[in-house]
Amino acid sequence: QVQLVESGGGLVQAGGSLRLSCEASGRTFSRTGMGWFRQAPGKARQVVAAISWSGGTTFYADSVKGRFTISRDNAKNTVYLQMNSLKPEDTAIYYCASTPLNYRLEYAGSYNYWGQGTQVTVSS
Repeated sequence: QVQLVESGGGLVQAGGSLRLSCEASGRTFSRTGMGWFRQAPGKARQVVAAISWSGGTTFYADSVKGRFTISRDNAKNTVYLQMNSLKPEDTAIYYCASTPLNYRLEYAGSYNYWGQGTQVTVSS
């Protein structure tokens, strides 16, 4: 069993920044693929970013490339999502997820554990 706890969401003005954190427990974190997903009201959940076991490989959705950065600290069992130049369309509930896989990390179906989500609201 893996437990994931997100933090760092909130309300920010357009152009601002937030950093989300997700602390994991229950599995060897250094052998866990991690992803961030988001779901806006009335829309399907979509991948935002993902990172491989070592952090050497990352994936970003086109909509966030150049603005968001995913990183991980295996010593702290934590994955981060640094979000800069936020836009109102980034408003959503953000979820972190974990998988024992080290590939296909851009697909929600690859993940078997999900956090409870944290709300990010970007005002215009």
